[in-house]
Amino acid sequence: MLKRHFVRLAAAALALVVGFAALPAAASSRIKDIVDIEGVRENQLIGYGLVVGLQGTGDSLNNTPFTRQSLQAMLERLGVNVRDSTMRTANIAAVMVTAHLPPFGTQGARIDVSVSALGDSKSLQGGTLLVTPLLGADGEVYAIAQGPLAIGGFSAEGDGASVTRGVPTSGRIASGAVIEREIPFKLASMSTVRLSLRNPDFTTARRIAMAVNELLGQPVAEPTDPSTVRLTLPPKFNGNIVDLLTDIEQLIVEPDLPAKVVIDESTGIIVIGQEVRVSTVAVAQGNLTVLVTEDPQVSQPEPFSDGQTVVTPRTQVDVQDGVEQKLAVVKAGVTLRELVDGLNALGLGPRDLISILQAIKAAGALQAEIEVM
Repeated sequence: MLKRHFVRLAAAALALVVGFAALPAAASSRIKDIVDIEGVRENQLIGYGLVVGLQGTGDSLNNTPFTRQSLQAMLERLGVNVRDSTMRTANIAAVMVTAHLPPFGTQGARIDVSVSALGDSKSLQGGTLLVTPLLGADGEVYAIAQGPLAIGGFSAEGDGASVTRGVPTSGRIASGAVIEREIPFKLASMSTVRLSLRNPDFTTARRIAMAVNELLGQPVAEPTDPSTVRLTLPPKFNGNIVDLLTDIEQLIVEPDLPAKVVIDESTGIIVIGQEVRVSTVAVAQGNLTVLVTEDPQVSQPEPFSDGQTVVTPRTQVDVQDGVEQKLAVVKAGVTLRELVDGLNALGLGPRDLISILQAIKAAGALQAEIEVM
């Protein structure tokens, strides 16, 4: 029976190895998917505003003085003096408004905005954002946001129960901001431009340069460091770098990956790169587990007797020392699939695998970098 079980396991492992061997060794990508172009980037915008029209789910003005001050300032700008008045409205909330200014965003174009409650508001459902300037890192206003909110969650409560789904204190306004200021950047007039690799690597940078030079038939691309490839505009493109970028962004290259093991201790997630290799090493794992179970029994006296009802404790202690765990040998130069199969054969969970990988690295048998998140 045991022999038949091991034969089935070996057959399944062999099928997995053959299946993965049929797949391509590495995935190729377009240049536009693995690099960023110098100057073509988003810019973050932020603003502070007020949401009105809430159904009693807004900020408590007594607990959020910034909401009270903002409401007073807004009403005074509209010609209403409320400095000495007592305001107890719960239909208004102070919010932070964020947005991304896209590259080459033109004046008058619209962008989406995100709205998040700043005070003790319970829900922004049904609210409308008032005119809110959105500022960049330089303090200048680049967009103006306003409009009704779309909330992805809701909250309801009664005297004895409440229910909340999603996050009712945040929402979005599709096309809720108008761009008022453009960021000047004249890409078409540049004679050189840099490509920035999203995952810096010497080999990948060189492969990108070789692919571009092979397409154009002249050395216009040069890798200057692991994260940068510099392009020089050839004369045949008539001084327009956009034409050059359009031609090369569809080129296919094969990114090179470092040997790395990424571990997230908090969630038990392990990601092992394709190039990870190990030297010959023997691995064993065993845990001492002590399980204590309480099963109290109630002892009652016979009817019409003078006895008392008592609880009799019963404790069961079970000790598991992991003696059934065997020593496994992981051979040198195994592939990623074989390494995973070898570790899975030990019957280990993610937590134990994390400890084993770190121990193999400490022994000098893991030819990879371990990154703990």
